[in-house]
Amino acid sequence: MGRPAAAEVAKAAVKAAAEGWRIIPRPLLETILNNYALHHRVPQPVVLHGPRGVGKTSLLLHRLLPEWNKGPHVAAYVDLAGDPSATRPWASFSAASALPALGALRGRLERELEALVDHGVRRGTIGSRDVFTALNKWHGLDTALRRIIGPGRLSKKDEAASASALWSKALLAFSVRIGTGEINVSLAVAEEKAMVTGGTRKYSMDEVAYMREAVTSLKLAKEVIGMHQEWRREPMKHLNWTGGFSRSLANSSTDWPCILLDILSAAAEVDFFQPKLVINNVDVLRKAIFSDDSTVSAAVYHDSFIWRLIALGANDRCLPVILVTSDSYYSYQAFIDFGFPDIFISRETFGWTHQEAKLHMVSQFFSESEWKVIDEVLGPNPRQLSELYMLKKSCFYLEVMRDGSSNFEDVVDAYLAYLQVTVVNPAMESVLVILQKFASDVRTGTVPIDRLHFGAPWRHPPHTDDPVASLKWAKIQLMDFVQSFVNVEFGVNFLADDSLEILDDPSIVAMLEVGLLYKQRDPSFIRPITRGIQRCLARWLVQQKMQMRFGERVTYLWQRVMRGRSYRHLMKEIGYK
Repeated sequence: MGRPAAAEVAKAAVKAAAEGWRIIPRPLLETILNNYALHHRVPQPVVLHGPRGVGKTSLLLHRLLPEWNKGPHVAAYVDLAGDPSATRPWASFSAASALPALGALRGRLERELEALVDHGVRRGTIGSRDVFTALNKWHGLDTALRRIIGPGRLSKKDEAASASALWSKALLAFSVRIGTGEINVSLAVAEEKAMVTGGTRKYSMDEVAYMREAVTSLKLAKEVIGMHQEWRREPMKHLNWTGGFSRSLANSSTDWPCILLDILSAAAEVDFFQPKLVINNVDVLRKAIFSDDSTVSAAVYHDSFIWRLIALGANDRCLPVILVTSDSYYSYQAFIDFGFPDIFISRETFGWTHQEAKLHMVSQFFSESEWKVIDEVLGPNPRQLSELYMLKKSCFYLEVMRDGSSNFEDVVDAYLAYLQVTVVNPAMESVLVILQKFASDVRTGTVPIDRLHFGAPWRHPPHTDDPVASLKWAKIQLMDFVQSFVNVEFGVNFLADDSLEILDDPSIVAMLEVGLLYKQRDPSFIRPITRGIQRCLARWLVQQKMQMRFGERVTYLWQRVMRGRSYRHLMKEIGYK
């Protein structure tokens, strides 16, 4: 069977359900996250980061979240990458066509936070006064509340009334405007199905009235925030057009989710109501598509939300928030961008060690001889092991083993072909596109001059906008980088020898962006996300060399000899794997 055909069979096999595969506990990591999440308020958010495929999402969905939704604990889970029940593809969200719109992500986050607040309302810990306190802390409310009350209902006494008095009057006017139907829909489940813990008594009339007022207050608060954002629409549009920055406008875009977080944090109570928030694939929020002038760009929205989350934790203590990501930006650079190396609680996971993987896999999923092949070729990445196990259970495996000329190594080779065709090759095409954009940015002068320092291999892109010349330059640059990466055995210590200039290399930045490489926090190495991906990168380089014409080969050799990269002084430590 040829490699492309084998890749197609492997691709079909890994889409099937895993028979007999189970989620294996990770006691140490689970204990660390449980100890954090069981607090009702904390001073810092946690960033759980690590390469793709190490089991972060599986750990949350199958081991932690069920326990975090029992008794007084209520957890909101927001997966910004899409359906949490869908199989996670290896391909990252680097392509613009795969990125969701910022508005959709905002709506998803706000709906989950509103559902958490709804839990607090039904438990009696969040009332109208709590909503007003959180809203009045950061916003001037008088103008918006007077507009909601309406000129016909305002008296001379209201001209000097306090915000609290205006809030009570606006609450009455707003409840009359929206009617009882919308509020009844929000309280239908509470009135008909919700029971008191330990008994079967329904909510009393006073409790329902309290909840009705709280629900109306939340809708009024959202209306007030909407009015403030509408007043800032034109300045926001001008800001987006000029490409500037305004902290007040950035905060305006994140007002509603941050007010909900403030309400939830203040209402948290030990052994009664302990909310927590888990945001998976938070990196997607930073890269989302921006298509609405009523808000700031995705990157500014992301930074504003994180900044306010940090401030809430540092000043008043915040409900536990866990940010989960496979983007290596959050392993090191995010800590620097947001202030200092300990601004978040960092929890970095790489899945299993070789010994742990062997303990869990051998005899139950693979034989001893099969594991030796897997350990040498693929390594202990849990997602790759699960996909290979699916392939082993497929008809392709039975067909191969029935043929006496084939063995288990052919199955592993078919899986490598699947990774090559569906993951690495498309990702490398995305890298070439990013490098072409870098060449264009150099021509237009948008790349800082410090990044084009003397002797940099990428200092001289084509001076014309010829797409063919730009593509050739990008491919030569990428092949040069991969060859230098092969020479250092696929691992460089970017903090060794104070050599942070390696992060100026557009090739390594692009490969980090598409998710083929991962920048670790501790130890500080840049390496392929798995050993299987590492082998596919070497195959890609060999394939490109075989397809080169004579002139391209001469250009490549000149690049290697005269301007070639050399990162041997940043090689990983002896014995490190």
